[in-house]
Amino acid sequence: MTPPGVRSTSHLPAGHPPVKFGKIGVLIVNLGTPDGTDYWSMRRYLKEFLSDRRVIEVNRVLWWFILNVIILSRRPQAKGKDYATIWNTERNEGPLRTITRAQSEKLDAALGPLSDRLVFDWAMRYGNPSIASRIAALQAQGCERLLLVPLYPQYAAATSATVCDAAFDALKKMRWQPVLRVAPHWPDEPAYIEGIANSIRSSLATLDWEPELVLASFHGIPKEYFEKGDPYHCYCYQTTRLVREALGWPEGKLRLTFQSRFGKAEWLQPYTDKTVEALAQSGVKRLAVITPGFVADCLETLEEIAGENAEIFHHSGGEKFHFIPCLNDTPDGIKVLEAVVRRELKGWVEL
Repeated sequence: MTPPGVRSTSHLPAGHPPVKFGKIGVLIVNLGTPDGTDYWSMRRYLKEFLSDRRVIEVNRVLWWFILNVIILSRRPQAKGKDYATIWNTERNEGPLRTITRAQSEKLDAALGPLSDRLVFDWAMRYGNPSIASRIAALQAQGCERLLLVPLYPQYAAATSATVCDAAFDALKKMRWQPVLRVAPHWPDEPAYIEGIANSIRSSLATLDWEPELVLASFHGIPKEYFEKGDPYHCYCYQTTRLVREALGWPEGKLRLTFQSRFGKAEWLQPYTDKTVEALAQSGVKRLAVITPGFVADCLETLEEIAGENAEIFHHSGGEKFHFIPCLNDTPDGIKVLEAVVRRELKGWVEL
C-alpha cells in the first residue's frame, strides 16, 4: 500500500523515486534576527537588511558607499551590544526566533489535527531560517500549495511586500513551483483588535497604579514613503482607533506614535521617544506603552521601548513606566494567527 501523501509509482519507470504530494504548507514569516551578537553575525544581518531596496530607497551607488564604508564599520558593534541585552542565552538566539518558532508550533497544535494535509513552518525575511530554504523544505514534504503569512498586521512595502519579494525570488528558481497564496494584512481583524484590547486590560490590571494615558507605538517609515503612496500610516491609525473603541476609552487616552527612525530624513510623526520625553516634561507621571504593530517581542520592543524609552521617561521627570508585551505566542496571539490562517485557507481545506 502506498503511504499517505506519496504518489503511487506503479505507472512510473522502474527506479523512479516516490513523489510526495497533496500537502498544504503554511509559512509564517517575521522580519529576522542575527545568528549571534558578535561583529560578523551582526554585520551579515545588517548588510542583508539594509541592502533591501524596499527598506532603503536611495541612490544605490551612494547607499553602497554609506552602508559598506560607514555603517557596517561601526553599527554592528553597537547593535550587538543592544541584542546582548535581550538575547535568549538558553537557546543562543534572538527572542524573535524563539517566539516565531513557538507561534508556528502552536498553530500546528491548534489546526494540524483538523487536517492531515497541513504542514506548518516558519522563516525570517533576513537571516535564518531563510524563506527560500523553508519553501524548499515544505515542497520536499509534498506541499503543492503554500500559504505565505507575513507577520505584519499593518501593510507596508518595507515589511509585507518584501516578504513577498523574497518568496517570489525563491519561486523563480524552482522548476516545479507550489501554488502560492499570500495572506493579507489584518489591521481590523476582530480577533486581533480583541487580543490587543485584552492585552492592555490584563497587563494594566497587574499594576498597583493607573497610567494617565497609553501610547500605541508603531514602527515608523520615512515620510517620503507615505507620500509615495504607502498605506501603512492609515492602517496604524485604523488599528489604534478600533482598539480604543474596544476599550471604551475617550480620545486622548490611547495615543499613536511612531518609533525606530533611522538616518536624518523625516519619518512619520509623532515620534515615540520625543512624545515620551514631552509628556514627562509636561507633568505626566504615569505612562504605559504597547506596540500593536509587532506580533512578537524583539529588539524594537524589549530594548527600545521597555529600555530606552523607559529611561527617557524617568530622566525627563516621569515616575512610573510600564511596557505592555506583544501578543507573542499567548492564547490571544495564537487566536489571531489562527483566524488569519483559517480565513485564507478557505477553498483549499475546510477547518
